Amino acid sequence: MATRDPVMTHWSRMFLLFLVLVPLTSSSPSSWATMHNNNWAVLVCTSRFWFNYRHMANTLSLYRTVKRLGIPDERIILMLADDMACNARNNYPAQVFNNENHQLNLYGDNVEVDYRGYEVTVENFLRVLTGRHDPAVPRSKRLLSDEGSHILLYMTGHGGDEFLKFQDSEELQSHDLADAVRQMKEKSRFKELLIMVDTCQAATLFSQLQSPGVLAIGSSMKGENSYSHHLDSNIGVSVVDRFTFYTLAFFEKLNMYSNASLRSLFNSYNPSLLMSTAYYRMDLYQRPSSEVPVTSFFGSVMKTVHTDAAYTGVSMPSEMEGSLFIEDGEHHRIMLENEPNQENLGNEEAKEVHCPYHAWLKTLQGRLDDTVADILLRYGFGTMILLLAISSWLSS
Repeated sequence: MATRDPVMTHWSRMFLLFLVLVPLTSSSPSSWATMHNNNWAVLVCTSRFWFNYRHMANTLSLYRTVKRLGIPDERIILMLADDMACNARNNYPAQVFNNENHQLNLYGDNVEVDYRGYEVTVENFLRVLTGRHDPAVPRSKRLLSDEGSHILLYMTGHGGDEFLKFQDSEELQSHDLADAVRQMKEKSRFKELLIMVDTCQAATLFSQLQSPGVLAIGSSMKGENSYSHHLDSNIGVSVVDRFTFYTLAFFEKLNMYSNASLRSLFNSYNPSLLMSTAYYRMDLYQRPSSEVPVTSFFGSVMKTVHTDAAYTGVSMPSEMEGSLFIEDGEHHRIMLENEPNQENLGNEEAKEVHCPYHAWLKTLQGRLDDTVADILLRYGFGTMILLLAISSWLSS
C-alpha cells in the first residue's frame, strides 16, 4: 500500500488554501471601488435679500440630502450669501423651510456654514475650487480633495447667458468656471466632477468646460428661465425652485447604498413640470450615465474600523431616522413619511457581524489595500511555487 508523504500532504493543503484566498483578496479591490468613501460636496447659494429665500432653501435642501446619503460635514463646503433664518422678516426665527407644510426645518442644529454673507464672493469661490488660499484660512474652509475624489458642485442663484450673479454685485463667468476646473484637473484635485446649477439659462455656464472627467446638469437651456415651485403664504415668498424640488423628490426615495443611476436622475426631470428643459453635458465624461450610481457624487460610504467587541444593533442619529419625500398628486407637495425598516436592517447587520467567517473576512479586507494585496499575491504565489518545487525534489 502506498503511503502519503506528510511533507507533500502539508504543502498540498497550504496550496489549496492559497488558491481559496486568491479570489477573495483579488476581488476585494473591485468591491471597494464601488464603495465611495472619498466624496466631497461644494454647495453654493449666491443670492442675497429676502425675496431670494428659495435659493438658500435650495442649498440647505441639497446639504441635508448629501449628509443623509453619507457625506460628512468635514467634506462639505457650504456657502450661504445671506442668512434667511435670522432675517427680521422671517415669521419663523432660526428656521428655514422648503415646503409650505413646515414639517422639516432645514436650518437645524447640525448646519455648519463655512462661508457666510459677504464671504461668499467669486474670489473665495474660485479659491475653494483651486485650493489657492491664504495660509490663515483654516482647514475647515478648504476643499482637501485629491486625484481619487468625486466632487459634487451645486450652485443656485440668479443667472443669465454664461454668467451667475454673486451677491447682486459681481458675476461668475463661464470662462472663470472653466479655468478653475482646468486648474483643479491639472493639480489632481478630482477624479470626477459633477456640476449642477439651478438658475436661468444654466446650460450656458458649461459652454467652455474642456477638462476630462467632468459632467454637468443645468436646470434650463439658453433663452429659458428657471422657475420657483410654490409660494408659502405664511413666509410670503417662494420657498423652493422647481428643478431642485424634483431633484429632492428623486433623492428622498434613496439611501447611501442605492444603485440608482445618473441616467435615472436625468430621466426623472419632466419638462412640463420644470417649465424648462433640463440640460446634461456628458461629452467630457468617460463612463455611460446608465452605469454610474448617483451615490458616486451625492453620497458616500465612510471607512469603518472593525473591532472584536460585539454589539446588538446600529444606532442612528435622530435627524437620519428616515424620511421620504412623496408627492401629493393633487398639490405636488412634499410630505414626510417614516421608514420603519431601519431598526430591522440594523439588527440584520449586527447578526452578520457575529458570524466568525464574515468577521474574519472583513478584517482581512480592511487590512489589505490595493497595493498591499498586489504585493502579497505576487510574492506569495512565487514563494508557494518555490516551496512546492523544493518539497517535490525532497520527496523524490
